[in-house]
Amino acid sequence: MTALTLHVSRSLGRRWAPGDEIIVTSMDHEGNVSPWLLLAEDLDLVVRWLPFNRDSWRIEPEDLRALLGPRTRLLALSAASNLTGSINDVAALAALARSAGALTYVDAVQLAPHRCIDVQALGCDFLVCSSYKYFGPHLGVLWGRRQLLQELTAYKVRCAPDEPPWKWETGTPQTELLAGLAACVDYHDWLGREVRDAGSRRARIEAAYHAVIDHEAGLATRLIAGIQAIPGATVHGITDPGRVAGRVPTVSMTHARIPPAQAAQRLARQGVCVWSGHNYAPEVVKHFGIDEATGVLRIGLVHYNTGEEVDATLAALERALT
Repeated sequence: MTALTLHVSRSLGRRWAPGDEIIVTSMDHEGNVSPWLLLAEDLDLVVRWLPFNRDSWRIEPEDLRALLGPRTRLLALSAASNLTGSINDVAALAALARSAGALTYVDAVQLAPHRCIDVQALGCDFLVCSSYKYFGPHLGVLWGRRQLLQELTAYKVRCAPDEPPWKWETGTPQTELLAGLAACVDYHDWLGREVRDAGSRRARIEAAYHAVIDHEAGLATRLIAGIQAIPGATVHGITDPGRVAGRVPTVSMTHARIPPAQAAQRLARQGVCVWSGHNYAPEVVKHFGIDEATGVLRIGLVHYNTGEEVDATLAALERALT
Protein backbone atom coordinates (compact mmCIF):
# COMPACT_ATOMS: atom_id res chain seq x y z
CA MET A 1 0.00 0.00 0.00
CA THR A 2 2.80 2.41 0.88
CA ALA A 3 4.61 1.75 -2.40
CA LEU A 4 1.40 2.33 -4.37
CA THR A 5 0.72 5.57 -2.51
CA LEU A 6 4.22 6.89 -3.20
CA HIS A 7 3.70 5.94 -6.85
CA VAL A 8 0.27 7.58 -7.27
CA SER A 9 1.20 10.69 -5.26
CA ARG A 10 3.82 11.62 -7.86
CA SER A 11 1.29 11.37 -10.65
CA LEU A 12 -1.25 13.49 -8.80
CA GLY A 13 1.39 16.07 -7.97
CA ARG A 14 1.85 16.85 -11.67
CA ARG A 15 -1.59 18.51 -11.54
CA TRP A 16 -0.88 20.75 -8.56
CA ALA A 17 0.91 24.07 -8.08
CA PRO A 18 2.81 25.70 -5.20
CA GLY A 19 0.37 26.85 -2.56
CA ASP A 20 -2.17 24.13 -3.27
CA GLU A 21 -3.31 22.31 -0.14
CA ILE A 22 -3.46 18.68 0.92
CA ILE A 23 -5.05 17.36 4.10
CA VAL A 24 -3.54 14.50 6.07
CA THR A 25 -4.79 13.19 9.40
CA SER A 26 -3.33 12.51 12.82
CA MET A 27 -5.17 9.17 12.74
CA ASP A 28 -3.34 7.59 9.81
CA HIS A 29 -0.59 5.08 9.28
CA GLU A 30 2.55 6.69 7.86
CA GLY A 31 1.88 4.95 4.55
CA ASN A 32 -0.83 7.55 3.94
CA VAL A 33 1.06 10.47 5.47
CA SER A 34 4.73 10.48 4.48
CA PRO A 35 4.12 10.20 0.69
CA TRP A 36 2.03 13.39 0.84
CA LEU A 37 4.49 15.19 3.11
CA LEU A 38 7.30 14.37 0.70
CA LEU A 39 5.22 15.57 -2.24
CA ALA A 40 4.41 18.80 -0.40
CA GLU A 41 8.10 19.36 0.24
CA ASP A 42 8.93 18.79 -3.43
CA LEU A 43 6.16 21.02 -4.81
CA ASP A 44 5.86 23.64 -2.05
CA LEU A 45 2.34 22.52 -1.19
CA VAL A 46 0.55 23.47 2.03
CA VAL A 47 -0.12 20.58 4.44
CA ARG A 48 -3.11 20.84 6.73
CA TRP A 49 -3.42 18.38 9.64
CA LEU A 50 -6.84 16.97 10.46
CA PRO A 51 -7.18 15.75 14.08
CA PHE A 52 -9.32 12.90 15.28
CA ASN A 53 -11.87 13.42 18.02
CA ARG A 54 -10.92 11.89 21.38
CA ASP A 55 -14.56 11.47 22.37
CA SER A 56 -15.73 9.64 19.24
CA TRP A 57 -12.26 8.26 18.37
CA ARG A 58 -12.77 9.13 14.71
CA ILE A 59 -12.51 12.05 12.31
CA GLU A 60 -15.58 14.25 12.52
CA PRO A 61 -17.06 16.10 9.52
CA GLU A 62 -17.05 19.47 11.30
CA ASP A 63 -13.30 19.25 11.85
CA LEU A 64 -12.76 18.49 8.17
CA ARG A 65 -15.12 21.26 7.08
CA ALA A 66 -12.97 23.79 8.94
CA LEU A 67 -9.90 22.86 6.86
CA LEU A 68 -11.43 22.71 3.39
CA GLY A 69 -10.86 25.65 1.08
CA PRO A 70 -10.68 26.66 -2.58
CA ARG A 71 -7.12 25.37 -2.89
CA THR A 72 -7.70 21.99 -1.21
CA ARG A 73 -6.66 19.32 -3.70
CA LEU A 74 -6.64 16.10 -1.68
CA LEU A 75 -7.92 14.53 1.51
CA ALA A 76 -5.85 11.50 2.57
CA LEU A 77 -7.49 9.48 5.33
CA SER A 78 -7.77 6.00 6.79
CA ALA A 79 -10.94 3.92 6.71
CA ALA A 80 -9.94 2.42 10.08
CA SER A 81 -7.08 3.21 12.42
CA ASN A 82 -4.39 0.55 12.66
CA LEU A 83 -3.80 1.60 16.27
CA THR A 84 -7.14 2.50 17.87
CA GLY A 85 -9.29 0.35 15.56
CA SER A 86 -11.80 3.17 15.05
CA ILE A 87 -13.74 3.22 11.77
CA ASN A 88 -14.24 6.54 9.99
CA ASP A 89 -17.40 7.58 8.15
CA VAL A 90 -15.54 7.72 4.86
CA ALA A 91 -18.67 8.34 2.79
CA ALA A 92 -19.54 11.52 4.72
CA LEU A 93 -15.94 12.78 4.70
CA ALA A 94 -15.47 12.03 1.00
CA ALA A 95 -18.71 13.87 0.19
CA LEU A 96 -17.42 16.96 1.99
CA ALA A 97 -14.10 16.81 0.15
CA ARG A 98 -15.88 16.38 -3.18
CA SER A 99 -18.08 19.42 -2.48
CA ALA A 100 -14.87 21.45 -2.11
CA GLY A 101 -13.48 20.06 -5.38
CA ALA A 102 -10.93 17.82 -3.67
CA LEU A 103 -10.05 14.18 -4.26
CA THR A 104 -10.17 11.55 -1.50
CA TYR A 105 -7.46 8.92 -1.10
CA VAL A 106 -8.40 6.17 1.36
CA ASP A 107 -6.10 3.77 3.19
CA ALA A 108 -8.27 0.70 3.81
CA VAL A 109 -5.49 -1.63 4.99
CA GLN A 110 -6.89 -2.03 8.49
CA LEU A 111 -10.53 -2.17 7.42
CA ALA A 112 -10.29 -4.78 4.64
CA PRO A 113 -9.95 -7.87 6.89
CA HIS A 114 -13.03 -6.88 8.89
CA ARG A 115 -15.54 -5.22 6.57
CA CYS A 116 -16.78 -5.79 3.02
CA ILE A 117 -15.80 -2.60 1.18
CA ASP A 118 -17.97 -0.98 -1.49
CA VAL A 119 -15.96 1.81 -3.13
CA GLN A 120 -19.03 3.13 -4.95
CA ALA A 121 -20.90 3.57 -1.69
CA LEU A 122 -17.89 5.29 -0.10
CA GLY A 123 -17.66 7.82 -2.92
CA CYS A 124 -13.86 8.02 -2.73
CA ASP A 125 -11.53 8.56 -5.69
CA PHE A 126 -8.79 6.11 -4.69
CA LEU A 127 -8.69 3.26 -2.20
CA VAL A 128 -5.65 1.16 -1.34
CA CYS A 129 -5.01 -1.87 0.82
CA SER A 130 -2.49 -4.66 1.34
CA SER A 131 -3.75 -8.18 0.71
CA TYR A 132 -1.67 -9.81 3.44
CA LYS A 133 -4.02 -8.15 5.94
CA TYR A 134 -6.91 -10.25 4.65
CA PHE A 135 -4.92 -13.48 4.47
CA GLY A 136 -3.32 -13.06 1.03
CA PRO A 137 0.30 -12.41 -0.02
CA HIS A 138 2.36 -9.25 0.50
CA LEU A 139 0.83 -7.36 -2.40
CA GLY A 140 -0.60 -3.87 -2.69
CA VAL A 141 -4.03 -3.31 -4.20
CA LEU A 142 -5.16 0.01 -5.68
CA TRP A 143 -8.66 0.92 -6.82
CA GLY A 144 -9.14 4.26 -8.57
CA ARG A 145 -11.81 5.94 -10.63
CA ARG A 146 -11.28 4.79 -14.19
CA GLN A 147 -11.25 8.30 -15.60
CA LEU A 148 -8.52 9.35 -13.19
CA LEU A 149 -6.44 6.25 -13.86
CA GLN A 150 -6.74 6.95 -17.58
CA GLU A 151 -6.00 10.68 -17.38
CA LEU A 152 -3.13 10.71 -14.90
CA THR A 153 0.43 10.39 -16.13
CA ALA A 154 1.93 7.18 -14.77
CA TYR A 155 5.62 6.91 -13.97
CA LYS A 156 6.45 3.91 -16.14
CA VAL A 157 8.83 2.63 -18.76
CA ARG A 158 8.15 3.96 -22.28
CA CYS A 159 7.20 0.63 -23.84
CA ALA A 160 4.63 -0.24 -21.17
CA PRO A 161 0.97 0.07 -22.28
CA ASP A 162 -0.72 3.44 -21.83
CA GLU A 163 -4.00 1.97 -20.62
CA PRO A 164 -4.89 1.03 -17.04
CA PRO A 165 -4.24 -1.15 -15.23
CA TRP A 166 -1.02 -1.96 -17.12
CA LYS A 167 0.26 1.62 -17.16
CA TRP A 168 0.42 1.54 -13.36
CA GLU A 169 2.67 -1.52 -13.20
CA THR A 170 6.29 -0.49 -12.72
CA GLY A 171 7.56 -3.77 -14.17
CA THR A 172 6.55 -7.36 -14.77
CA PRO A 173 3.43 -8.13 -12.72
CA GLN A 174 4.05 -10.38 -9.71
CA THR A 175 2.07 -13.26 -11.13
CA GLU A 176 2.71 -15.67 -8.26
CA LEU A 177 1.41 -13.09 -5.79
CA LEU A 178 -1.60 -12.38 -7.98
CA ALA A 179 -2.38 -16.10 -7.91
CA GLY A 180 -2.23 -15.93 -4.11
CA LEU A 181 -4.55 -12.94 -4.14
CA ALA A 182 -7.08 -14.81 -6.29
CA ALA A 183 -6.92 -17.73 -3.85
CA CYS A 184 -7.53 -15.29 -0.99
CA VAL A 185 -10.75 -14.13 -2.65
CA ASP A 186 -11.69 -17.79 -3.19
CA TYR A 187 -11.22 -18.33 0.54
CA HIS A 188 -13.71 -15.58 1.37
CA ASP A 189 -16.11 -17.10 -1.15
CA TRP A 190 -15.73 -20.49 0.58
CA LEU A 191 -16.31 -18.87 3.96
CA GLY A 192 -19.50 -17.34 2.61
CA ARG A 193 -20.67 -20.73 1.35
CA GLU A 194 -20.26 -22.06 4.88
CA VAL A 195 -22.59 -19.30 6.07
CA ARG A 196 -25.05 -19.15 3.18
CA ASP A 197 -24.47 -21.21 0.06
CA ALA A 198 -26.65 -19.11 -2.22
CA GLY A 199 -26.57 -16.12 -4.50
CA SER A 200 -23.70 -14.59 -6.43
CA ARG A 201 -20.02 -14.73 -5.56
CA ARG A 202 -20.29 -11.17 -4.25
CA ALA A 203 -23.29 -12.14 -2.12
CA ARG A 204 -21.37 -15.04 -0.60
CA ILE A 205 -18.40 -12.80 0.21
CA GLU A 206 -20.75 -10.29 1.82
CA ALA A 207 -22.30 -13.11 3.87
CA ALA A 208 -18.82 -14.12 5.01
CA TYR A 209 -18.07 -10.61 6.19
CA HIS A 210 -21.39 -10.29 8.02
CA ALA A 211 -20.52 -13.45 9.96
CA VAL A 212 -17.02 -12.10 10.59
CA ILE A 213 -18.41 -8.83 12.00
CA ASP A 214 -20.66 -10.60 14.49
CA HIS A 215 -17.94 -13.00 15.63
CA GLU A 216 -15.23 -10.36 15.94
CA ALA A 217 -17.52 -7.98 17.84
CA GLY A 218 -17.93 -10.59 20.55
CA LEU A 219 -14.18 -11.20 20.70
CA ALA A 220 -13.34 -7.50 20.87
CA THR A 221 -15.90 -6.85 23.62
CA ARG A 222 -14.49 -9.76 25.62
CA LEU A 223 -10.89 -8.62 25.17
CA ILE A 224 -11.53 -4.96 26.01
CA ALA A 225 -13.53 -5.81 29.14
CA GLY A 226 -10.76 -8.15 30.28
CA ILE A 227 -8.04 -5.54 29.76
CA GLN A 228 -10.03 -2.91 31.63
CA ALA A 229 -10.30 -5.25 34.60
CA ILE A 230 -6.49 -5.34 34.92
CA PRO A 231 -5.26 -2.71 37.42
CA GLY A 232 -3.20 0.01 35.72
CA ALA A 233 -4.28 -0.91 32.18
CA THR A 234 -5.76 1.65 29.75
CA VAL A 235 -7.37 0.87 26.40
CA HIS A 236 -6.84 3.59 23.78
CA GLY A 237 -9.93 3.48 21.60
CA ILE A 238 -13.64 2.78 21.75
CA THR A 239 -14.47 0.72 24.85
CA ASP A 240 -18.26 1.09 25.04
CA PRO A 241 -19.80 -2.31 24.14
CA GLY A 242 -22.69 -0.43 22.57
CA ARG A 243 -20.29 1.15 20.06
CA VAL A 244 -18.33 -1.95 19.14
CA ALA A 245 -19.67 -1.72 15.55
CA GLY A 246 -17.66 1.48 15.21
CA ARG A 247 -14.34 -0.28 15.52
CA VAL A 248 -12.36 -3.24 14.23
CA PRO A 249 -10.94 -5.73 16.79
CA THR A 250 -7.50 -4.11 16.85
CA VAL A 251 -6.96 -3.14 20.49
CA SER A 252 -4.14 -0.93 21.80
CA MET A 253 -3.33 -0.41 25.45
CA THR A 254 -0.76 0.89 27.88
CA HIS A 255 0.02 0.02 31.49
CA ALA A 256 0.90 2.39 34.30
CA ARG A 257 4.08 0.51 35.24
CA ILE A 258 5.13 -1.97 32.53
CA PRO A 259 6.38 -0.51 29.21
CA PRO A 260 4.76 -1.97 26.07
CA ALA A 261 7.96 -3.55 24.75
CA GLN A 262 8.58 -5.35 28.05
CA ALA A 263 4.99 -6.56 28.18
CA ALA A 264 5.25 -7.81 24.58
CA GLN A 265 8.40 -9.76 25.40
CA ARG A 266 6.74 -11.35 28.42
CA LEU A 267 3.74 -12.32 26.30
CA ALA A 268 6.00 -13.77 23.61
CA ARG A 269 7.59 -16.06 26.18
CA GLN A 270 4.07 -17.33 26.89
CA GLY A 271 3.37 -17.95 23.21
CA VAL A 272 1.22 -14.84 22.65
CA CYS A 273 2.30 -12.70 19.70
CA VAL A 274 1.53 -8.95 19.82
CA TRP A 275 3.07 -5.70 18.62
CA SER A 276 4.54 -2.86 20.65
CA GLY A 277 5.58 0.66 19.68
CA HIS A 278 3.91 3.29 17.51
CA ASN A 279 3.01 0.71 14.83
CA TYR A 280 3.88 3.25 12.10
CA ALA A 281 1.19 5.57 13.44
CA PRO A 282 3.39 8.05 15.36
CA GLU A 283 0.90 10.93 15.12
CA VAL A 284 -1.70 8.85 16.96
CA VAL A 285 0.51 8.12 19.96
CA LYS A 286 1.67 11.74 20.04
CA HIS A 287 -2.01 12.74 20.06
CA PHE A 288 -2.34 10.65 23.24
CA GLY A 289 0.66 12.35 24.80
CA ILE A 290 2.54 9.04 24.74
CA ASP A 291 6.27 8.91 24.02
CA GLU A 292 6.64 7.93 20.37
CA ALA A 293 9.54 5.62 21.21
CA THR A 294 7.41 3.77 23.77
CA GLY A 295 4.08 3.59 21.98
CA VAL A 296 1.44 1.05 22.91
CA LEU A 297 0.86 -2.68 23.19
CA ARG A 298 -1.34 -3.75 20.27
CA ILE A 299 -3.41 -6.93 20.19
CA GLY A 300 -5.00 -7.76 16.83
CA LEU A 301 -7.88 -10.22 16.55
CA VAL A 302 -9.34 -11.70 13.37
CA HIS A 303 -12.19 -14.04 12.57
CA TYR A 304 -10.28 -17.28 13.07
CA ASN A 305 -9.55 -16.41 16.70
CA THR A 306 -11.71 -17.95 19.41
CA GLY A 307 -13.12 -16.89 22.75
CA GLU A 308 -10.81 -19.39 24.41
CA GLU A 309 -7.81 -17.71 22.79
CA VAL A 310 -8.98 -14.33 24.06
CA ASP A 311 -9.25 -15.72 27.59
CA ALA A 312 -5.78 -17.28 27.30
CA THR A 313 -4.38 -13.95 26.08
CA LEU A 314 -5.96 -12.11 29.01
CA ALA A 315 -4.53 -14.61 31.48
CA ALA A 316 -1.09 -14.23 29.90
CA LEU A 317 -1.47 -10.45 29.95
CA GLU A 318 -2.28 -10.43 33.66
CA ARG A 319 0.89 -12.43 34.31
CA ALA A 320 2.91 -10.10 32.06
CA LEU A 321 1.72 -6.99 33.89
CA THR A 322 2.48 -8.14 37.42
